[in-house]
Amino acid sequence: MKPKNKVSGVLCAFLATLSGVVTSCGSEPQATTAQPEVVKNVPVFVAQKTTVPDWLEVIGTVRAAQTSQVSSQMMGTITQVRVREGDRVQGGQVLAVIDDAQPRSAVERAAASVTSAEKELMAAESELALAQTTLNRYQQLYEKKSVSPQEFDETKSRYQFADAHRDMAKAGLAQTSAALAQAKTSLSYTLIRAPFAGVVIEKRVDAGVLASPGMPLFTVEDTRSYRLEVAIDESDIHLVRAGENIPVMIDALGSSPFSGKVAQIVPAADPASRSFLVKIGMPVDGRIRSGLFGRARFARGQRTTLLIPQTALVDRGQLQGIYVLDASQIATLRYITIGQKVGEQVEVLSGLQAGEKLVAAPEGQELGSKRIAGGQ
Repeated sequence: MKPKNKVSGVLCAFLATLSGVVTSCGSEPQATTAQPEVVKNVPVFVAQKTTVPDWLEVIGTVRAAQTSQVSSQMMGTITQVRVREGDRVQGGQVLAVIDDAQPRSAVERAAASVTSAEKELMAAESELALAQTTLNRYQQLYEKKSVSPQEFDETKSRYQFADAHRDMAKAGLAQTSAALAQAKTSLSYTLIRAPFAGVVIEKRVDAGVLASPGMPLFTVEDTRSYRLEVAIDESDIHLVRAGENIPVMIDALGSSPFSGKVAQIVPAADPASRSFLVKIGMPVDGRIRSGLFGRARFARGQRTTLLIPQTALVDRGQLQGIYVLDASQIATLRYITIGQKVGEQVEVLSGLQAGEKLVAAPEGQELGSKRIAGGQ
C-alpha cells in the first residue's frame, strides 16, 4: 500500500470511532426499575380489636410469713457460734453460746441461799412447835390457877415470837427461791436459741464478739409459709377482698402463675405513698424464697384492645417492632409500644391500627422492603 493511502485509512478509522463516541454520548440511558425481592409462604396476621379481661397488676416482694430477729438478752462474750447462713434449725435449738461464768456463779450463790433459808425455816418450825406445846401446857395450868398470869403471858409471847419467826423464815425462803429462779433464767440467756423451726438467713456475729441486750445476732425465717407483700394505691383498694384467690407470677420461677390468696389487708394507708399494704398467701413450693420479685393481678372487668402474636415481635435493642404490609404487600419494619401479655399474644398500645396486616412469625428474617407472597 502506498503511504498516502495508509494515512487516509487511519484517518477514516479515527473519524469513524469519534463519530461513534459522539453518537453514544448524545443518546439518553434507558431507566430500569429494580423489583423487590419476593418472599413466599410467610404467615400473615390481620390485627383485630378484641375484648380481654382487665387486670390491675401490682408488683411486690416475697417474704416469709414469720420472721424473727434473734437478739441477746444479756451482756457477755460470745464463746460459740453453732450455725451459719442457710442452716435449717429446729425450735429451741442452740444457735450461739455466751460466756456463762458470772451467771453460773450467781446460780450457785442463790442455791446456797435457798439451802440456808430452808434450814432456817426448819429451825423456826421446830421452835414454833415447842412454843405451841409449852403454851398448851401453860394454858391448862393457868386454868387451874397453877401459874401466875405473868408466866402465862410470857409463854404466850414466846409462842407469838416463834410464829412470827416461822413466817419470816418462810418469806426468806420464798425470796431466795425467787433469786435462784432469776439466776437460772439469766443463766439460760447464755444459750441463744431458735424461736421456731426454720432457716437461718442472716448471721451477724462471730465468736469473741461482746453481745449486749437487744443486739441482733441472727435472723430466722419460717420456710413453711410465704407471702407476697404488695402496695396498692388508695384508688384501687376497693378491688381487693380478703380471702380472694388471685393469680401471682414469680418471674424467677417461670411464666406459670401461682394461686395466691389475700391473707391480710393492713387497714391503715401509708401517708407518704397513699397506698395500702396487702399480704397475699403463697402455696407451698420448695422453690419460693424470701426476697423474690413477684406480680399479683386483681380483676377489674373487661376492656377492648389490640392483640398480636408474640412471635410477630422483632427486638431491636430495647425496642420492639413488627413487619407491617402495605397495599402492595411490601413489608416495612415499624416500632410499636406493647403492653400486657395475654396468653401467647401481646397487647399493642400504639403503632398499629386494627385491620392492618403484619408478618406473624418473622423468625429472625430481614423482611424489610420485601414483597410477601402466599402468606398463610
